[in-house]
Amino acid sequence: MTVTHSLRSGAWRVVELITTPLVPADYLDQVAPLRNASVLRAKILAVRPETANSVTLTLRAGRGWRPHTPGQYVRLGVDVDGVRLWRSYSVTSAPRRGDDRFTVTVNAIPGGVVSTQLVRRAKRGQVLHLDVPAGEFTLPSAVPAKVLFITAGSGITPVMGMLRSHLHQLNDVVVVHSARTAEDAVFGADLRALAAQGRIRLIERHTRTDGRIKPADLDELVPDLFERETWACGPNELLDDLEEHWDQAGARERLRTERFRPAVVVDGAGGGPVTFTRAGKTVEAGGGQPLLEAGEAAGVLMPSGCRMGICFKCVLPLREGAVRDLRDDSLTVAEPGDSILVQTCINTAAGPCRIDL
Repeated sequence: MTVTHSLRSGAWRVVELITTPLVPADYLDQVAPLRNASVLRAKILAVRPETANSVTLTLRAGRGWRPHTPGQYVRLGVDVDGVRLWRSYSVTSAPRRGDDRFTVTVNAIPGGVVSTQLVRRAKRGQVLHLDVPAGEFTLPSAVPAKVLFITAGSGITPVMGMLRSHLHQLNDVVVVHSARTAEDAVFGADLRALAAQGRIRLIERHTRTDGRIKPADLDELVPDLFERETWACGPNELLDDLEEHWDQAGARERLRTERFRPAVVVDGAGGGPVTFTRAGKTVEAGGGQPLLEAGEAAGVLMPSGCRMGICFKCVLPLREGAVRDLRDDSLTVAEPGDSILVQTCINTAAGPCRIDL
């Protein structure tokens, strides 16, 4: 070890003693929030309106990020009135090797707390919590000869990610897209430009004047419907109809669907049952009892370290439910199927929740 390195290490230890109970890394997180690989975050680099009710956010991910596969989504954690809410948004940009920048496109929905917050109030420089890309609504490595995309509303977002990434490999592409009006169509101008260039065949449906698209309409609009490998994303009612139609035609294996995910109702009350999924144990945790202590009391072997919210050695995935940070009362909410990392030493149950351990 060099003398310089020894002096530097000694100085760092002195700073740690001065700043106890916080350590220098905690202060660095304040000025460099993307540095901590244990807590993935993203910074908003740009906000671009798409329609009157939608925006595209350009994000730069912090350490711990891994590139997405076109069609996948990421979960964003947004703090709204002291509650950290997580929602899933499809990545709409093509992956670039060695680049930590990507885009998501958010459509404000009536009553949607997170979507409205992002569409109306997102600002350049804002830091969001982030999860790694997930989802299987993707194209295979050997792309099909004939492809059909059926989308409605913000269901176009994963498809746009696939088009931007794979269109140069696709020879015969039909896109059927529904929106309330032409002005409401997210990526409407992009899709029309691709159609004008002859790169896709676009069938645009405006529900205000044309009504909701039905499977019987597709039989006429796309004569070779069941010869195509099909990806569909949109409201559950549309996807239910499509799955029934493909089932009746004996072509269900050619249809892949991606459903909008329901929001979780947050129980703000303190305490609740905590289920440790792999251990197969459920314990009732009090409102002031850390998840770490609740697990240990139930005989679950829990990873831990400082027990002060500093070292991040106790981090585990929250799969469903809500937990409350004992330091500032902020809530973290997970929808069914989520995998949101939380510190078990400084979070307590805020209603029923499931921890992956």
